[in-house]
Amino acid sequence: MKPERVIVDSFKRKGVNLMVSLPCERVQRLLAEIPRHFRHVPLSREEEGVGICAGASLAGARAGMLIQSSGVGNTINALCSLTKFYQLPLPILVSWRGVYDERIAAQIPMGKYLPKLLDALEIGRTELADPRELSAVEDILGKVFEENTVHAFLLNPKLWGENMRGMENIVVERKELEEQQHKVLRIRPHFTRFQLMEAAVPYLEGKAVVCNLGYPCKELYHLKHQKSNFYMLGSMGMASAVGLGIALNTQKEVVVVEGDGSILMNPSTLATTALTAPRNLTLLVFDNGVYGSTGNQPTAANGYADLELVARGFGIKNTYKVATKDQLHRVLEELGEGPNFIHAVAKPGNVELPNVPLSSREIKENVVEFLKS
Repeated sequence: MKPERVIVDSFKRKGVNLMVSLPCERVQRLLAEIPRHFRHVPLSREEEGVGICAGASLAGARAGMLIQSSGVGNTINALCSLTKFYQLPLPILVSWRGVYDERIAAQIPMGKYLPKLLDALEIGRTELADPRELSAVEDILGKVFEENTVHAFLLNPKLWGENMRGMENIVVERKELEEQQHKVLRIRPHFTRFQLMEAAVPYLEGKAVVCNLGYPCKELYHLKHQKSNFYMLGSMGMASAVGLGIALNTQKEVVVVEGDGSILMNPSTLATTALTAPRNLTLLVFDNGVYGSTGNQPTAANGYADLELVARGFGIKNTYKVATKDQLHRVLEELGEGPNFIHAVAKPGNVELPNVPLSSREIKENVVEFLKS
């Protein structure tokens, strides 16, 4: 049996039902098989894939990633402060570049250091260079999901034999963008994030809520703690990706409480949200123009980037801009199918509150229990 089919069959037998990926020409044949057998989310950046898989896991799905070895470097913080921190399972298929017949010199350094890097992060790894070694994949996958660990399968190009170079390039017809008429709506902030969040609390009742780290988590816990709240204690920039992963794997309504600094750190997730278009997802973005949790340093949204236009530019059609409690109430009451993007313009300022008094394990277990109900 061809190596790509052995890998796919192993993942299927272990219940994997979602795969996220960024392409590599060495694994084109494996990439071609994935959409035929799994729900597939093509990524714009590897780090967002970690978040999507984390959200999927919270919602009861079994998810895996396929990325290049160079892309592993983009995932390090998220793997440590999200996946490992909350004890979520994640198998990663890695196209291991720079170790065999490599023609791109820039791929060699990461390929060389990758095993040591994974060891330093205490992430399990299995090097696969011969098709006969693939028989171990299924057993390892079983342990990943039983023990809630992260494991990297390093796919040496030798695996593919004469087919190492993959397939001919796929011919794709370029889609035309829809013409969008949208004027820039400039509004002045009247309330702080805390005040606007307080106004949004009734809408959050009974929904899965993923909250950006720092002060927003403290404020949400104070205003509306519920077991369905997933408090991001680390991994800045990943809240939208986690919320997307949950929304794609549940029928429940999902709200992501975001900030301008977080959105600007991983804006590619907006493109992936538009691409996958979950109807049950709303992004509630409190934009106060500063990094509120680190001392109110200005962000690019302070007088420059219009986040609502950014969201529309990435393809999210249902966008709204609000600055008052009444405007926010009206939008929330009339909100239809998603994905929705609410740009809530706020004044800088934090409310001094204690940290969320929950461990990462308690947070995870509460959300998993809610999503199962």
